[in-house]
Order: sequence, then structure tokens, then C-alpha cells
Amino acid sequence: MVGINGYGADYIDVLAQQPLNTVKVVGAVDPHWSRDSGSLECFHDAVPVYKSLPDCFEAGHAADLVVIASPIHHHISQSVLALKHGCHVLCEKPLGSAIQEAKALMDACDRSDRSVRIGYQWSYSRGIQALKNDIRTGRFGAPIRLKTICLWPRTTSYYQRNAWAGKLREAVTGRWILDSPLNNAQAHFLHNLFFLVGPTASTSALPIEVTAEACRVNHIESFDTVACRARTAENVEILFYGSHASQQSQGPRFELEFERARVTFDANTQGQKNEIVVKDGTRCVDTYPSPDADGQFLKLNEAICSVRRAQPVSCGPEAAMAQTICANGVHESLGQILTVSDDRRRMAHGPDRCWIAGLDADFQKAYQLGVLPSEVEGSLSVRGRTVDLKNYDQFPSREVGS
Repeated sequence: MVGINGYGADYIDVLAQQPLNTVKVVGAVDPHWSRDSGSLECFHDAVPVYKSLPDCFEAGHAADLVVIASPIHHHISQSVLALKHGCHVLCEKPLGSAIQEAKALMDACDRSDRSVRIGYQWSYSRGIQALKNDIRTGRFGAPIRLKTICLWPRTTSYYQRNAWAGKLREAVTGRWILDSPLNNAQAHFLHNLFFLVGPTASTSALPIEVTAEACRVNHIESFDTVACRARTAENVEILFYGSHASQQSQGPRFELEFERARVTFDANTQGQKNEIVVKDGTRCVDTYPSPDADGQFLKLNEAICSVRRAQPVSCGPEAAMAQTICANGVHESLGQILTVSDDRRRMAHGPDRCWIAGLDADFQKAYQLGVLPSEVEGSLSVRGRTVDLKNYDQFPSREVGS
């Protein structure tokens, strides 16, 4: 288990509930772990903890499966190392920071007889799997426009919880991080749109262009607020709206427009099952289970089962790559990241947090209209340039700064 604090602690809790004859944790990796944390006390046998994954392997540990819940910029290198040591891999989202790193992992997969899964939990859920199958078989006609919105306020402490939150690059090595709503907490929802219209059960549609606009109100390198419009080779429009600097918490929501149907989901629907709803005009014609109905750890169950016998990979690097390409393209589109003016900055205390005045309404209106915020009358958002992502294989590309 790589990373046993933060989200990794949730994995530890789930692993501890597995039958003793099914799963044994043979080692853990976390450079910041201390025995006072108590995160491994739930296991009957002592679990050795190492500062790095190479240290773990050099100590002679062998494993069938490596679960990686480390910071974004370690995902690829740790996954490749695990494959080299003959392990299956379940790596948390996102796939990585830069597309060239993602391709290196895919090459390593091709050379290995082990599987790699990326932890976008919605992609493993019954609801999303069933919906994706019906989209692929043409039940609703061709997809036209897919959009999603998620406004999740974050406190000042969120950006102070570690050395990489809100960062573009790692200070010591210069390695890309690109932390943002789009590439961390809300990456699930961008990935989901590409995944649903992927040509096969285990792939996603790829963006061929993207236009973005973003800003920040928090004192960070990256952005805390972003919207983008991408297009796929099949001319499907993909719209994403996300922020950690809203006043209220809303979403995630998505709406999928097809030739013969409209599919919607709203996690904030009160007093209902939060199902995925299919409508023909105003008439509800079908529903699917909420993507949250199965919890977060079907991905772990699938990975464990793959050790015993070959299992189809619901979401591997090839499926997760679309989000990475799009996220890289967003940064290429922006150039410089704008800091909002003081007259739009608002502060709250207990806990401390910043938000952008008017953001909630601007993003909600843009989402409803299916446009970028800069295309809404009265918006102060500034649109970036459109970036060509066909055959995109290097971040940053030579276009940056041109």
C-alpha cells in the first residue's frame, strides 16, 4: 500500500475488512508516516512501513498487487516500478501530470503481463457501466453535447495540508504536478464525460481541441476555478465547470445530450435516489443507479479479483488518458493564470476560506446555456486560446507562450 495517510487511510480501512484468507498487506510506503498515526493498527500482523517504494522492494518484499494513493506526480513512476516487479497495480486518479509520462506507463503495460487500473470509481459503478453500454450500442442516437459542473469550496487549510497542493511543479525536482480541481478532486467528472462516449467498453473518446478559462482567488500557483470546452474527433462537445472558490457547494451534476434523449444526474437532488435519469422530451423513459450507489471501492474489489484470475479492466491508463490530455491542454490554453481582483474576493472565517463574488451564478448560467462563462453577458472571465490536441504527446508543447 503506497500512501497510508489521506485517502490512503480509507484504503487501509477497507483492506482491513477483507477476510484474512483473502488479502494480506505485506508492506506500506509513506515518507511521512509515524507510529503515532495508528493507521495500521487495524491489522493483526505488524506491517512494515518504508520511506519509498524502491526501499520496499529492496527489502525483499514481493506483492501480487500494489495500491497507489500517493501525490499526483508520483503516480506514473511508482506504477511503472510496480509493474517491473511483477505486480498488478491500482493507482488513484488522475493518471498522472503530463501526457508523456502517461504514455511511458502505457508502454510499460504493453511489456508486462500485469494489469493497471486507475481509480476513477464512477467508471466501475453499475450505473455508469450500464449507461456506457447503452450509449455504445446507439440506444440514444449520437452524442451531441456532454457537460458537467461541480462547485466544491475548499478552506485555506486544504492548500496548506501538504507541500504540493495548488502547485504547478515540485520545487526540488521541477517535476510537473498541475494540481487543480480539474486534475484532482473533480478529475472524476471530466474523465466521466470522455469515458461514457468512448468507442469501446474500456476506452474513452479523446479530445482533439480545448479552449479554457481559469483564475484563482487563493494564494496558490495553479488555478482554483476553471471552465473548458473540448471537442472529440466525433465532434462531441465536452463542457466542464469546476471550482474550489465558490460560495456554496453544488454538484456534481452532468447532462448528456443525444439525438434522441437527454441523460441527467444531480448528486444534490434531495429526497430522491439520485439516480441517472433518461428523458425523451419531458417524459422519463429510464433510470440507472447513481454512480455513487456502489461506494468508492469496487475498483479495489476488481483489482483484488484480477490477481486470482484475469479480469477485464474497467478503467485503465488508456481510458484515463483523455483527462490527462485535456488537463494538459487547459494549461496550454491559459498561458498565464489570472488572479481575481480584490473587489471580487470574499473571505469567511471559522474555517478560513476565500470565494469569488458572483462565481456561483456565472457558472450556473454558463452550464445551463452550454457556453463558457466568458460568453455570458456581464461575466469577467477571460477566454484562453483554442489548443489543437490531435496527436498531442508532450506537455508543455512547443506552442506554449506563442
